[in-house]
Amino acid sequence: MQFVEIKDLKPGMRLAKPIYNKMGVMLYDRNTSLAASGIKNIENFGLIGLFILEPAEPLPPLSEEELRFEQHQTVYMFQIRKVMHLLQNNNEPESLSELVEDILKHYGTMDHKLRFTQILRSSADFVYKHSISTAILSAMMANVLGYSEREKENLVTAALLYDMGYLFVPRYILDKKDELEENDRRIIQECRRRGFQLLYPDVNKYLLSTEVLNTIQQTHAILAASPDELQGKSFSRNALVLTVADMFDQLTAMNLHHAPVSEIAAIRRLRQQPQLYNAQAVSALAHCIQILPSGCSVDLTNGEKAIVLVENPSNFMAPLILTIKDNKTYDLSDPEVAKKIRIADIMKTMDNRIVVDEDTLKQFSSDSRLSATLTRYQKRMKKKMAESYDFSLL
Repeated sequence: MQFVEIKDLKPGMRLAKPIYNKMGVMLYDRNTSLAASGIKNIENFGLIGLFILEPAEPLPPLSEEELRFEQHQTVYMFQIRKVMHLLQNNNEPESLSELVEDILKHYGTMDHKLRFTQILRSSADFVYKHSISTAILSAMMANVLGYSEREKENLVTAALLYDMGYLFVPRYILDKKDELEENDRRIIQECRRRGFQLLYPDVNKYLLSTEVLNTIQQTHAILAASPDELQGKSFSRNALVLTVADMFDQLTAMNLHHAPVSEIAAIRRLRQQPQLYNAQAVSALAHCIQILPSGCSVDLTNGEKAIVLVENPSNFMAPLILTIKDNKTYDLSDPEVAKKIRIADIMKTMDNRIVVDEDTLKQFSSDSRLSATLTRYQKRMKKKMAESYDFSLL
């Protein structure tokens, strides 16, 4: 799979991912061979590029849930763009509550982990896609944390609006390949404040809840501070959750100028700065997305590669793995095994997807010895899944 910019598309190239319109209607399915007329139409969609299959590459596995997730991301992106354009023009964002309701309907009550995949973004659509991804992550985290429906609504509303100021960030900053300079960060914070003023917080023109406005203000304060400056200060749990969702999305998002890091690398980075990223919020995030699911290919600290056979619900870093070199299983939840072998990172395709599907995984269970190991491990993991997570400290 390769990423091809729009200007470089050629007839005969096959799509690796579907293309939807703003209503969620599929215009081009996966594995579609592009025609000259199709390329002309795609140029009008405002996309910066597409993921294209190699000539002999088979269609990678993609679940129904992943397809729906991509569809929702596209629809939501157009909806939040409409909301922000209304606010820019001092108009009532009448469709905002409907968008919040739909996000919560699909992602605010999930009873399982989601394989959170990103869609390619450019400086032109960054703010819309970033807001949607952060809102979806916040909805899932709020569910894990036991929020009430009203609390979920407040958090997701804040997540959709808190970074509206990126509409005013100069394109040269958004397109930077190097690390942002201090002046760049200052400009971004000024733009955030400008975006916040579009909500008319002093008079609350759009009758947003006090919690929404406070969450946005506190999140801006956290994002503008250094870890040392946050020492001894307290913030609402909404702001703490939103800060974690914000950084996770930025670290794992795909764009032309920065290669995304894996989910496992992103979680590690968040955990390295507990002063900035609340530990309970990071744990909630790790509990609602798939980080090392079954079928995931990983690099090990001993230089070998392996496939995750069964994920560990209580500790995503300690699954049951099968090494590729010698076809042996290792239970990384065993302290003795973990002393010798640990997971370094995830191996993924260019669009951040996992290659091995469920049908392929079933082939491993044909071996009687391996099947017995899988059964024992799954029983132990099911018992752990029944244990509750304590997020009461957040």
